[in-house]
Amino acid sequence: MRSYAKNYRDTFTMAGRCLLLSGRNPDTILTSIMLPAMMMVLFVCLFGKVIRIEGISYVNYIVPGILLQCIGQCSATTAVSVNRDITGKMAERFCILPLKKGAILTGYVLEAFVRGMITSGIVLLAAALMGFRPSSDLSDWGIVFLLISGSILTLSWLAVITGLTASSAEGASSLSAVAIILPYLSSGFVPAEVLPPVVRTFAEYQPMTVMIDTMRNAFLGNKADLSDIALAACWCLGLCAVFSLTAGHLFKRKMAL
Repeated sequence: MRSYAKNYRDTFTMAGRCLLLSGRNPDTILTSIMLPAMMMVLFVCLFGKVIRIEGISYVNYIVPGILLQCIGQCSATTAVSVNRDITGKMAERFCILPLKKGAILTGYVLEAFVRGMITSGIVLLAAALMGFRPSSDLSDWGIVFLLISGSILTLSWLAVITGLTASSAEGASSLSAVAIILPYLSSGFVPAEVLPPVVRTFAEYQPMTVMIDTMRNAFLGNKADLSDIALAACWCLGLCAVFSLTAGHLFKRKMAL
């Protein structure tokens, strides 16, 4: 019991350090606060009157895609933070301190979770100002919260892996490119059926599509499709487990623990 309590304390300590560093970093403020709002406004203003989705306003349609895209972009900050601590030998100093070694990585992820939730709130606020009107009840909001949480944790652990394996901070930041591209290759901004055949096939089977569709149905108050919810949850849980185990293994090799 004492071991678990110490692990939690160490995790919160490491997360607090990361939050302090993020608050002093202009890049973090840009990617976590300003950019999400700008993305929402930009897409609605540029494409809201051009792209027509039957039975739904464009702002209501794109909110899930913007959410996942901005969460992915924020995870690039985590990758850079991890890489700087690894290449700058700060992680080695942490390893000789009397703290749980696993708390070093979970601290990064906890900080990314807090930052990702703030980013999601900013996206929803900007969407509301642009005309977003969800029809969700409490259970629908619960589904949205779980999917957002799962997406943040999954992409944060992927960011940790990227930070551990990249040779430089610039290389670690390349994760943002993946985060930007994948939502476009899904049903995030246009229905998957209007995409070219090869892209449509990829979009139909990649994990972001089912998470976006499930989140959109929850926002619209549509009847929950249990199979879609289960598939989205399995993607989040499965990828999160694989990424977290891989990150732990890489960290042990890196630190020779």
